[in-house]
Amino acid sequence: MQKYNIVLIGAGNVATQLGLALKRANHKIIQVYSKHNPSAIELAKKLKSPFTTSLDEIISDADIYIISVKDDAIANVANHIRLNDKIIIHTSGSVAVDSIKSCSKNYGVFYPLQTFSKNKKADFKKVPICLEANNKKTFKILETLAKSISNNIHKINSQQRINIHIAAVFACNFTNHFYVIADDILKSNKLSLDLIKPLIAETAEKIKNNSPIEMQTGPAIRGDKKTMDKHLKMITNKKYKQLYKLVSKSIEEKG
Repeated sequence: MQKYNIVLIGAGNVATQLGLALKRANHKIIQVYSKHNPSAIELAKKLKSPFTTSLDEIISDADIYIISVKDDAIANVANHIRLNDKIIIHTSGSVAVDSIKSCSKNYGVFYPLQTFSKNKKADFKKVPICLEANNKKTFKILETLAKSISNNIHKINSQQRINIHIAAVFACNFTNHFYVIADDILKSNKLSLDLIKPLIAETAEKIKNNSPIEMQTGPAIRGDKKTMDKHLKMITNKKYKQLYKLVSKSIEEKG
């Protein structure tokens, strides 16, 4: 398998886990950039790489440059980098591929579809990686890179990717926010989230082999107005009450 010299531009959750996965696959992270000195130092130590906090100091002889920063910072970073024909990619689910075309003749997207935390090791072999590139040669190199860390590779265009990202926000970010609300309701009644963790696990398990709409349960799908009214009387937080009504209505309409 081809091994690449890589510059990692960013030091957040995605950059950390992606950098570690690439290192385990024997690619060489030859430099880490972050505008935040502590973050740059922390990731550089993990990857045993030099680091910089200045875009002007990014080295110019790597094979691949990976921009893994917040979505609204990608364009700013791209405007400071000129790489001629070196490959540059970003890892965003929502930013178009041509947003970094000013950097190089060869550019693309390397989007790992997973939620990451700095200190929780990711099993990249199972992570879907969505690839896009502006030419066949660049795509082939990105495919080789992706296959070195994952068994789940997909060729996806920018329009498809943004829709995947929207779906991921609903399935992951919004769902986790509901866990936050559930935790708050339980804690306010001196109860533990541990009580419903088996329920959470079983809900996720069921959709592995079934359509989510077929697995929908609860008072809304049953049209159980009496139970829903009882719940609404018990919920004192106005925002939670609004969410309960809105989501219940959506479930009823889907059902």
